[in-house]
Amino acid sequence: MKKLICIIIAFYLVSCNDNSEPITVSTEELHQSIQKVTDIMVHDIFSPPVASRIFAYPNVAAYEIMALNNDEYASLVGQVTDLTPIPQPALEATINYELAALIAHMELGRRLIFSEETLITFRDSLYQKWSKKNPKLFNASKDYGLQVSEHIAKWMSQDNYNQTRTMQKFTVDTDDPTRWQPTPPGYMDGIEPHWGKIRPFTLDSANQFTPSPPPPFSMEKDSDFYKEVIEVYEISKEITEKGDDSEEIAMAKFWDCNPYVSVTRGHLMFATKKISPGAHWMGITKIASKKAESDFAETVYAYTKTSIAIADAFISCWDEKYRSNLIRPETVINQYLDENWLPILQTPPFPEYTSGHSVVSGAASIALTEIFGDNFSFDDDTEVPYGLPIRSFNSFGHAAEEAALSRLYGGIHYRSAIELGVKQGKDLGNFVVDKLSMTKPNELASNR
Repeated sequence: MKKLICIIIAFYLVSCNDNSEPITVSTEELHQSIQKVTDIMVHDIFSPPVASRIFAYPNVAAYEIMALNNDEYASLVGQVTDLTPIPQPALEATINYELAALIAHMELGRRLIFSEETLITFRDSLYQKWSKKNPKLFNASKDYGLQVSEHIAKWMSQDNYNQTRTMQKFTVDTDDPTRWQPTPPGYMDGIEPHWGKIRPFTLDSANQFTPSPPPPFSMEKDSDFYKEVIEVYEISKEITEKGDDSEEIAMAKFWDCNPYVSVTRGHLMFATKKISPGAHWMGITKIASKKAESDFAETVYAYTKTSIAIADAFISCWDEKYRSNLIRPETVINQYLDENWLPILQTPPFPEYTSGHSVVSGAASIALTEIFGDNFSFDDDTEVPYGLPIRSFNSFGHAAEEAALSRLYGGIHYRSAIELGVKQGKDLGNFVVDKLSMTKPNELASNR
């Protein structure tokens, strides 16, 4: 009898310690994960094209897991280049798919950055919380998330990124006055000259949305090119006379999004770090998702579609930049008009045409409009951590147009690069949203 009582007590104690609480994964934890990766990219100084790749692949991994268990969403297999079906979970396994999706997202993010410690600390804090609630469910979901992340990592490894790391640097043509040259103060080499060779997500090729050529270089006063140079120069002088409080300077600074601005003080040179254009639009995606009160699946969907559009926009834009290889306003103005002139923004280290922010903003605005609607107003606080105030917009298109125009006010692009860049981005964005059938009929898309 005493032995039986002991067995019953032991069974009761084990049962009490057998945690089986449900695990709920919040959209805020997804937002935090993406923000951690963004902060690390700022610290590690990733170039804008590379940053777009770091956003896209983890989002695809999370999306594919989420879509596997959600009747409203369709897999990207057959829609995105070379993507194959993710592994199915074991029949006997009980999986929390949102948990597995976030784990896959964090694992791929960790692989793509340099300074992993911050993300690992954040990840481990979530792991500890989840495992305490239900260790069996957590471990099964974790194992599945890591299995999928390995599958996506193999697909990712075939996008030609690794090969471009060993390709030769961009050679500056010093004999041709029309070609891009490094600009002060850092005189950095051209960034990512081979990005057009990266495998696109949806495009048939990097040159699918090649814009019409820029105006031919000419300093004849009746030429279109000269008129664009003069426009940059005169607008810059006009804005400068208004002072630092002018709306144009505020706009230029808000959309600067230059991850590496060189600052020289005496014999020292250091960088002031900022987010990239893609990171800014990921921030806008977060703002929109929160305002729309999107659930976890809807939020993953928004991040994924937008980041794919952004990634393909960078491939398209960089393909054109190193084909046209056009000289920047700063170089032309210093050589022909005013040797002491400086743009309001620091000129980024790559050719001028087309404007990267214009292309990327155009593409992102189309993706977000397709998800959230035409007249979705929002307050953009993305730049607050960098000391800049909130700016308000009545639509994603409004934000994209301002982002593009900011490049003229900043003195780093001619008008053609801006206007044709926006067109390039919007054309590409429309192609992406038309090609990607991510929501199933009569579901999320019809309810927006």
